[in-house]
Amino acid sequence: MPGSPASALDSRSRALAMLALIVAGETMFVLPFVIVRVFRTTFLDVFGLSNLQLGSAFSVYGAVAMVSYFLGGPLADRIAPRRLIAIALAITALGGGVFASVPAIGVLRLLYAFWGVSSILLFWAALIRAAREWGGDDTQGRAYGLLDGGRGLLAAVLASLAVSLFASLLPADVQSATLAQRRAALAQVISAGAVLTMLAAAFAWFALPRGTVEANREPRTTFGAVRAAARLPGVWLQAVVIVCAYFAYKATDNFGLYAYEVLGYDDVAAARLGSLAFWMRPLAALGAGLLADRVQGSRLLAAGFALLMAGALALASAAPSLMRLPAMFVTTVAVTSLAIYALRAIYHAVMNEARVPLAVTGSAVGLVSVIGYLPDVFAGPLIGWLLDRHPGALGHRQVFLVVAALALVGLLATLAFRKATRAPRDPT
Repeated sequence: MPGSPASALDSRSRALAMLALIVAGETMFVLPFVIVRVFRTTFLDVFGLSNLQLGSAFSVYGAVAMVSYFLGGPLADRIAPRRLIAIALAITALGGGVFASVPAIGVLRLLYAFWGVSSILLFWAALIRAAREWGGDDTQGRAYGLLDGGRGLLAAVLASLAVSLFASLLPADVQSATLAQRRAALAQVISAGAVLTMLAAAFAWFALPRGTVEANREPRTTFGAVRAAARLPGVWLQAVVIVCAYFAYKATDNFGLYAYEVLGYDDVAAARLGSLAFWMRPLAALGAGLLADRVQGSRLLAAGFALLMAGALALASAAPSLMRLPAMFVTTVAVTSLAIYALRAIYHAVMNEARVPLAVTGSAVGLVSVIGYLPDVFAGPLIGWLLDRHPGALGHRQVFLVVAALALVGLLATLAFRKATRAPRDPT
């Protein structure tokens, strides 16, 4: 922001700081989510889990995250992002050793609870606040677009490298690999993710500016900051928008599984399809972020929800025989992914539209996130229940119908947000 230490950084330092935020923002979730998303079919077999059991681990993470969002928001208004981000990454990496041992479901749930604290309480609001400070008054879209687009590009590269590493550790005939061979290969991929996360912690510590929050902090109690954020109607509507968009993001795990269970792809081919969705993220995020600085971000949110609804309905209504056409399936997944990742890139960039003061950014992020990221609690169990209750095409069709319904809710919430934030600014 103008006059802040972040805006005083030279161009090289600003570029390095954004790179550190991108690396931190993506590597934080490599262990708990990225590996599972890319290797979901292999993960379920190796860990001996049903879709519902895996969903229950995600649900534990989400329940812990809800409390962590609320407490972590004010924390980010009081402690510099550099400290919180670096410590959170290092702690998260420590869980990689347990993860690589392929623990039983009970230990896995405890591990996801641990990650709910490390990746949310210490990390999330600090990351969003740091990006808002980097963007200043006039380039919020660029800040969040670069952050999520860069994260998407890094995720795509990491996903592709992970698939290549996994494939190299298996026999040439992938389908002949034993469960033990697949388990060993997946454990090595997980260990590589843990090392990467620890390296990201060191990078964040040295690359991010020091003391930004302390320099900008206004004297305000923790609960006073939360109350100030809660008085803004746009904050609550923004939370609904995030719920709907974030559920769709959680459902991207379903692309590879659909290819495997319904269309007959093997483990590696399904993982490659999952990584294809990752490659749509940088394109969608960067494009949406740049556009958001030229037109209101809320307009792009409305367009994104409309496109998401169309893509989800196509996946839900098309017959499996039609989706077996590679061009049809890949195009539909690509379009739906574009909408999902465009929404993710800019749903935090509308804070200026919602008139959230910089001094309570962390508290506003915490409040919005308590509601907005509720899919961390219910999406995994709901999707797992639908897939286990109706194996095959029907279960997947129902998942995509839920995505389409929530896209409609998100569109309506965005229109309400635009109406609420067009009201005259209170002169007091």
